[in-house]
Amino acid sequence: MSQQFPYPPYVNPYVDPYASSSYPYPAAQQPTMPMPTQMPMPPSGSFIPGTPLAPGQIVEESYIENILRLNLGKVITVYQTFENNTQWNAKIFRGRLEAAGRDHIILSDPQTGRRYLLLMVNTDYITTDEELNYVPPALPPMPR
Repeated sequence: MSQQFPYPPYVNPYVDPYASSSYPYPAAQQPTMPMPTQMPMPPSGSFIPGTPLAPGQIVEESYIENILRLNLGKVITVYQTFENNTQWNAKIFRGRLEAAGRDHIILSDPQTGRRYLLLMVNTDYITTDEELNYVPPALPPMPR
């Protein structure tokens, strides 16, 4: 019993469907493209400024997550907005910075002990009453 599919079969666009041994002209040779070799890349935003680099490793730019990681333990205020939310469109979170990743921030409220996992996509800006630790990214030397 054959199985019926609602869609036509996939036709590879790189194969000539009319090429056959019975066709009077020989089939054209398809040019082949060499496959590029892929270099292993470190995860984006994983470099913390001021840490030593391995030989050949590229210095990454200054990312919010790296700046936040340099300031773990400080009390910060995170301002966030939430689209299409009928209860609250904007919210303010204040607490001790526990951790920061590429897409999230973890705060703890020192008074209640409650922890907040906040998404970076909702974050508008962050403030603190203390001075921030910040190491500007090293710029490549300019050609003369």
